[in-house]
Amino acid sequence: MRFPILAGLLASSVAAAAPAYAQNSWTGFHVGGRVGLLDVSRGNEQIEFDTNLDGSFGDTVRTAAGANAFSPGFCTGAAVDRVPTAGCRRDKTKTDYAASIGYDQQLGSVVVGIVGEYGSSSARDSVSAFSTTPAFYTMTRRLKANGAIRARAGLAIGDTLPYVTAGIAQGRIRHSFATSNTANTFVQRGDDRNVTGFRYGAGLEQRFGNFAIGALYLGTRYDDSDYRVRSQGPAPATNPFILVNPNGTDFRRSDDKFTVHSFNLTLSYRL
Repeated sequence: MRFPILAGLLASSVAAAAPAYAQNSWTGFHVGGRVGLLDVSRGNEQIEFDTNLDGSFGDTVRTAAGANAFSPGFCTGAAVDRVPTAGCRRDKTKTDYAASIGYDQQLGSVVVGIVGEYGSSSARDSVSAFSTTPAFYTMTRRLKANGAIRARAGLAIGDTLPYVTAGIAQGRIRHSFATSNTANTFVQRGDDRNVTGFRYGAGLEQRFGNFAIGALYLGTRYDDSDYRVRSQGPAPATNPFILVNPNGTDFRRSDDKFTVHSFNLTLSYRL
């Protein structure tokens, strides 16, 4: 990401201009928060199928004539209509905010610390499939409340602190499913759950007495592997979703990692 590079250049500029006199120590507790914009990692994600319900995905859903029922393909985003030519709505950049509390210890020019944070976001990530019916099938996940405990380490340049950070994250992810298919019923499993992940990033803080303002990039990757949608009857036995197994066909997202990136402004007060 470009943000850590810019932060490094800014830190170098501040270091070159910093006067050679004693500055405030970074040792102590601090409380504060951050607010920013959050974006979702986008790739060529698809929806995968398990037609015989053996727990192994990657099956091809076929019509009674043997044709690939999903030959129109997939798209990253929420389907606009039943055919892929109508396009898909891209997931938009959303807000991200959190409150934090932490402690730093300055050892010479090195600063190490720990930060706990809790907040919320409105990140949304969708993927859609199109069948030959024609029909669309859209799976969406939303990141809601989330928190993390992060370690951080930086180099004090007077009242300026560039640093890196990493730690464990947990979030609440809500899943939803939408389709234009009215012939089958669809049952969701694992649609609202807590997930764990890893948070990492880099930032820059500038002290003004007991206050510090800064900029912070954070990337978070959550393990989101349990959500499933099962397509069942009451369609006829020749329906592609119950052709192999009369109990139905399971859907899942091909990417079981939910990765988000946020760019934040920070404000903290040193106790």
